[in-house]
Amino acid sequence: MTVTIYLVSCVSQKQPNPAAAKDLYISPWFKKARRFVDATGLPWFVLSAKYGLSHPDRLVDPYELTLNNMPVKNRRLWADRVLVQLRPHLDGVDIVVFMAGLRYREFLAPALRHYGLKVSVPMEGLRMGQQLQWLTGERYGVS
Repeated sequence: MTVTIYLVSCVSQKQPNPAAAKDLYISPWFKKARRFVDATGLPWFVLSAKYGLSHPDRLVDPYELTLNNMPVKNRRLWADRVLVQLRPHLDGVDIVVFMAGLRYREFLAPALRHYGLKVSVPMEGLRMGQQLQWLTGERYGVS
């Protein structure tokens, strides 16, 4: 049996008050991504530029930070931190599915492959509008 977990990236649109990670991010993309991963019934986590890896129920404060503006050195450190946070959740896992942009995957995905895990990026190469459609069921031939 194949065991899969999902990693969903944070977004800039957030509620103004502390909330569970699954509720803090309020962009249409995040809401659709959350609905998609919830429907799988599989475990998932939020990749946060500030907090690293967050369980969806973890209470987090709003923040303004993104990997998109971070220097390479800081992004490598962020990926190392996330990998440490993720390791306890990888027992028995075969596939890690990224619902996240390149900056959130660039150092983390190769490290996961190094540990023998398959990495999947189902929306890789899709523009935002296409991702929103993919998340609502129009798959554009992407699997």
